[in-house]
Amino acid sequence: MKKITVSTTVNAPVDKAWAYWTGPEHIMRWNNASDDWHTPHASNDLREGGAFTSRMESKDGTMGFDFSGTYQAVQEGKLLSYALDDGREVEVVFTPEGDRTVIKETFDPEQTNPIEMQKGGWQAILDNFKKYVEEKQQK
Repeated sequence: MKKITVSTTVNAPVDKAWAYWTGPEHIMRWNNASDDWHTPHASNDLREGGAFTSRMESKDGTMGFDFSGTYQAVQEGKLLSYALDDGREVEVVFTPEGDRTVIKETFDPEQTNPIEMQKGGWQAILDNFKKYVEEKQQK
């Protein structure tokens, strides 16, 4: 099955974007596709072979799941490659452009939801990340 790619350009240098992307205290603040969802817990063992988990839940408590997996490659400020617990693979590339950072995520789709819905959800989370980082940069 064809991989899906989403991307954004964040108005922050790559070291800041990387820190906000990988720090559990930050992940809990930006990792949601809509305002009625949140991430009440996140852990991140940022090394090859290290595991990560983000607990994603609807704010009303009716739905939730763990987004979790194991890192296959970690190149600080450049690349994260990981396998989700269901076997799908994800690659996140950070490309510096002056004081901005392009983030490109490529992932294997799951079989349950339509491709466009998956792409939209991952893009919404990426857009939320951009908004979070840029608000932090202004403070």
